Amino acid sequence: MSAMPAPTWRWLRMNDTTIEIPQGLERVGGTEIEAEDALLDTTATFEGAVAELQERLDAARGGRGEKSGTADSRASVRAAKLAAEDIADLDTPALSRYQRRAALEEDAGDVAAAFETGIGADARAYLGFIAGGAITLATEAGAEGQATVRITGEQGGAAAASVDVVAAAGSTFDLAISLDGVGEDEPRADSSTTATPASTNTTPAEGADSPASEPLGLIGSELRVFAGANARVNVTVYITASDAFTALDDSGYVLDEGARVTVRHVVLGGAHTATGLAADLRGDSARMDIDTRYLASAAETRDFNYVIRQRGRKTVSNMDANGVLTGRAKKVLRGTIDLVHGCKGSEGTERETVLLASKGVDNKTVPVILCDEDDVAGNHGATIGHVRPEQLFYLGCRGLSEEATEALFITAKLEDAALSAPDDAMRRNVMRLGSALAADFEYFEDEDLEEDVA
Repeated sequence: MSAMPAPTWRWLRMNDTTIEIPQGLERVGGTEIEAEDALLDTTATFEGAVAELQERLDAARGGRGEKSGTADSRASVRAAKLAAEDIADLDTPALSRYQRRAALEEDAGDVAAAFETGIGADARAYLGFIAGGAITLATEAGAEGQATVRITGEQGGAAAASVDVVAAAGSTFDLAISLDGVGEDEPRADSSTTATPASTNTTPAEGADSPASEPLGLIGSELRVFAGANARVNVTVYITASDAFTALDDSGYVLDEGARVTVRHVVLGGAHTATGLAADLRGDSARMDIDTRYLASAAETRDFNYVIRQRGRKTVSNMDANGVLTGRAKKVLRGTIDLVHGCKGSEGTERETVLLASKGVDNKTVPVILCDEDDVAGNHGATIGHVRPEQLFYLGCRGLSEEATEALFITAKLEDAALSAPDDAMRRNVMRLGSALAADFEYFEDEDLEEDVA
């Protein structure tokens, strides 16, 4: 995975991630899709929706590339074209490989060729192979729809889902994705029982601070979303697998004029997780909001790669991440907002708040703003800190040890995820995971949750 154009990040080993896949995995059918027949019974395709958008863009632009009535005459584009033809010209600026690719991409104006996902083409192909083919969910113009995709892992197996969403103009679509899996020695939450905490003390459960076990299975989701003109799309992803699994969550979005997309990532479990999202705000006044909540304990790793390219005029993007790291966990979050030439009046903002609840954690926060246009606004910031000594002293005076305090932060993150879970099944997954991480994790019955939410 790569988000950065500058070599400095590569020298600091913050630019790329090698995703290790457990060997000897067998494809397993651990995918369940809950959706209305009207959403599944469709002739719409992601490629077809992109092609229709391309036709409208070409008509407004008068063609593509050199055939366009408004061909790009900037020096950077001229230099990129000469470099592509291996022609040396001392009167043109020198460009990096990233700049050459970006310039040619902007000049071509090809939506399909520019489409990308957050983890990359290799991971997309692998997940597509594991899934055995993509399923398309599509709404009619002005209609409403909702669907849930559940991917449940098995030790020794690889389970994945490949889903295309086509939200027609003026429609509303809600999608929930659950990535879950439990180890052989761990109880599985079901629809009729609720587990009970092993004890009532305030210390982390046994093994909570020990290194995560070697992953024995893989779960993943591959998602492509086309949000039509003035469509509303809401996507929620919950990762609640045990530390016996590697989890991959890869997605790519294309937004038409006036589209609104809200994505919520809740990453709580898994030995190693990779979450990637790339968005192309192609239409004017499109908006993308990403809300990420994560927890990493023991020796777990979390890797996030978000890339938002704002190409339309007056587009808006927001990335907001909030997480807790404990034990010897490692986390990298790369957030890139690319204000592409032509996106006048656009604004992009990225923020992250990280609580380092243990001294042994490793956190890397890499916010990046790329800008090739005036009359735009790019904002980024991060708040990263440990629990202050005076806070530990205050809690210690009330009988809480440092380990118990750490458990409180874990419990708070899990309770928040349980209260806001899309459905009861995902809520039970959070509860099961909570009992493994903190022995005093408080369980809620469904009616208690409903009262708290109210």
